[in-house]
Amino acid sequence: QVQLMESGGGSVQAGGSLRLSCGAHGFMYTSYCMAWFRQAPGKEREIVASTYLDDDGTYYTESVKGRFTISHNNAKNTLYLHMNNLKPEDTAMYYCAADSVLSWNSCEVLRGADFGIWGQGTQVTVSL
Repeated sequence: QVQLMESGGGSVQAGGSLRLSCGAHGFMYTSYCMAWFRQAPGKEREIVASTYLDDDGTYYTESVKGRFTISHNNAKNTLYLHMNNLKPEDTAMYYCAADSVLSWNSCEVLRGADFGIWGQGTQVTVSL
């Protein structure tokens, strides 16, 4: 059974840090585009960052550049999102997503509807 499971969310004060993890089960952890999305109440889902498991390509939405880092440990079938200098506007449910692609060039253009595998989400709340 193909499954993604997020963990690591929580409540922090502005300026704090969190590390989200996404464990992957049931599929070969190679040649997949992996991404973090978030959705705040009343807002549309947005992509936060993406990466390709077979190389070091990464994408970040403008609002998190310099603060968030996406990484993966293929030996542990785990995707991470390191979040530093968190702001109240980062408050959202964060989701991990995956889809099979052949290259980073294909991965970096994928957006929400393109991803076929989703986790259940983990809540991040940032207070002043």
